[in-house]
Amino acid sequence: MSILNRKKVLLAVTAGIAAYKSAFLVRLLIKKGAEVKVILTPEAREFVTPLTLSTLSKNPVEWEFAEENGNWNNHVELGLWADFMIVAPATANSLSKMADGASNNLLLATYLSAKCPVYIAPAMDLDMYQHPTTKENLSKLESYGNKIIPAESGELASGLSGEGRMAEPENIVSFLEKDLETQAPLFGKNVLVSAGPTYELLDPVRFIGNFSSGKMGIEIAKSALEMGANVTLVCGPSNISTSGYDLQRINVISALEMQKSMEDNYENADIVIMSAAVADYRPATKAEQKIKKNDENMTIELVKNPDILKGLGEKKTHQILAGFALETNNAMEYAQGKLEKKNLDLIVMNTLQDEEAGFQKDTNKITILPKEGDPISFQAKNKSEVAKDILTFILEKHIL
Repeated sequence: MSILNRKKVLLAVTAGIAAYKSAFLVRLLIKKGAEVKVILTPEAREFVTPLTLSTLSKNPVEWEFAEENGNWNNHVELGLWADFMIVAPATANSLSKMADGASNNLLLATYLSAKCPVYIAPAMDLDMYQHPTTKENLSKLESYGNKIIPAESGELASGLSGEGRMAEPENIVSFLEKDLETQAPLFGKNVLVSAGPTYELLDPVRFIGNFSSGKMGIEIAKSALEMGANVTLVCGPSNISTSGYDLQRINVISALEMQKSMEDNYENADIVIMSAAVADYRPATKAEQKIKKNDENMTIELVKNPDILKGLGEKKTHQILAGFALETNNAMEYAQGKLEKKNLDLIVMNTLQDEEAGFQKDTNKITILPKEGDPISFQAKNKSEVAKDILTFILEKHIL
């Protein structure tokens, strides 16, 4: 999966013949899993239509401060929405205005308001590209922290051939991916995550299990991937798809299967997050055929499953090891006990007493207990945001 997956991209298109390439760029970004919004200079509509770009991006395309119905297009909100902004093509005229801080159209005002990284792909004739003022403007924009995607050589709209062509959409996407990967905080790290329940079979059709959906662990895996990590997900029975995510998913059913998969991948892991809800016990024997309903009562002998997290803690060398504690009472006390007993670096505690927490919910409300330091509590959030909070905590507290 591309590091662009789930990224919010604001594509700014200025008035040059290379604007026709913006349609291909939108399509490529969408294929990489990004969410794309497009803004234009008013003159750019002469080169590529808003209808084309809105159809490809599946979002409205804006080019004016105010629409005919009086609605205001908030350039500040656009700038805050984006994870990053791409100006492609960036004409000599727009480069000059950006360098000087001009703000006479929606695109320029949004650029000045953007809090996110900005990538600039210049496009113009070769003499314009080589002109000292253009070089000075590009240098000035780069000094402001913008990333310049170098123009390429080839046939130009003037009929001349040379440097000045906007980078091809494929090359722009490649530039973005490589640059984002080097900035990704977990780039090159190996993250091992467990998720979901385990099912302990009574017979071919019945099992002992719990209500875990796997949402929390899968969101952690996805967020780690977005931060640049190599991710292995050991997942119990869950209907949540990870299709389109470039991670290794190992599907298991029982606690013993999960234990083996976690231990097999443990040595190479830098960060291990055990969020699975593992069954504490399993039937002593599994019936080969469906158990028939004969007697009024049935007794099932259970044996204790291995404590996977404790076993990983005993084998810990270089790994940062995190566990989860879902409690119903005395939550802090029990979580603290697990933290110490299992040799963890941190434990994520939540409680069923909070309506926003628990199995099969889209939200969670957590407190992180570190090995050293005071617990930190978070407000209830969507599980995707909770996953980012957990990984950010690990990054801030541990030197990887």
